[in-house]
Amino acid sequence: MNAAKTHGMAAVIERGAITVTPVRPDFIARVTGLDLRRPLSAAAIDAIEAAIATFAVLIFPGQPVCVDEQVAFGRRFGPLDTGLQTKLLSKVQTRLGNDAVSDISNVAVDGGIADRHHKQAMMNVGNQFWHTDSSYEHHPFRYSILAAQTVVGRGGETEFADLRAAYDTLDDATRDLIADRTGVFFSHNTRQWLGIDDSPADLTAYPPVRWPLVRTHPVSRRRVLWVDSKVREISGMSVPEGRALAHELIEHIGQREHVHAHRWTPGDVVMWDNRSVLHRGRRFDLTERREMRRVSTVDDSASLGTAD
Repeated sequence: MNAAKTHGMAAVIERGAITVTPVRPDFIARVTGLDLRRPLSAAAIDAIEAAIATFAVLIFPGQPVCVDEQVAFGRRFGPLDTGLQTKLLSKVQTRLGNDAVSDISNVAVDGGIADRHHKQAMMNVGNQFWHTDSSYEHHPFRYSILAAQTVVGRGGETEFADLRAAYDTLDDATRDLIADRTGVFFSHNTRQWLGIDDSPADLTAYPPVRWPLVRTHPVSRRRVLWVDSKVREISGMSVPEGRALAHELIEHIGQREHVHAHRWTPGDVVMWDNRSVLHRGRRFDLTERREMRRVSTVDDSASLGTAD
């Protein structure tokens, strides 16, 4: 049975043993009453999918999942991506031993802290730009599920920006400007800004794709502003003009009223809908150990539009 209780400006939603507590009225919620280490019922899966369609980001506190448990949880929501690990990340390291798991850490294969010039550490710098996971693919990620193992004492938060609110608050002139435009998304766009030396093979692992800048979420039916740091040009504009517009739109998306910062605690699991939010990691001392693991479900192109 569903029930609701007043909680500040939003409502606490109860579905069986599951409680969904909004952090903001329709953006970010805490989910309790589940043990993600155990198989979930169909009703629990339905409740999670209903919650993420509304809030876009779900926080599951106190869930010390192992690699296999995190993989099993992710698979309940669709097939998991293995391409990123096999095409690129396995060349850096394979510490976790599962192609469905991305090692979002500054930990080297020997278990020590990676040197700040190592690509495993550099990845943490690249993640500080606003992005949605795998926007540069023909089949981007639907859900990302990130689990915290070891956290830093200061910094290292993950910020989430609501693409639905960002579109809703655009001025009319900008809406008209971008209504029918597309962006070219390239996997190594920010890495090239940072001067990371990637091989020619790495640069061609994911050919650029083109997506509409405005699209409608297939479940919530809300329009979203689909721009992130991977955009390297915009249709109908010169390259400099398009990049300037992309930067302007990302600034709009990242306004504080659209953003929530999650301060990690070991055992936190956070699940988000890449079709509704951007995210970025915040700066931290790269000499301090930070261990995170991510699994991601593969989306279908139909939920985004057609990629060229």
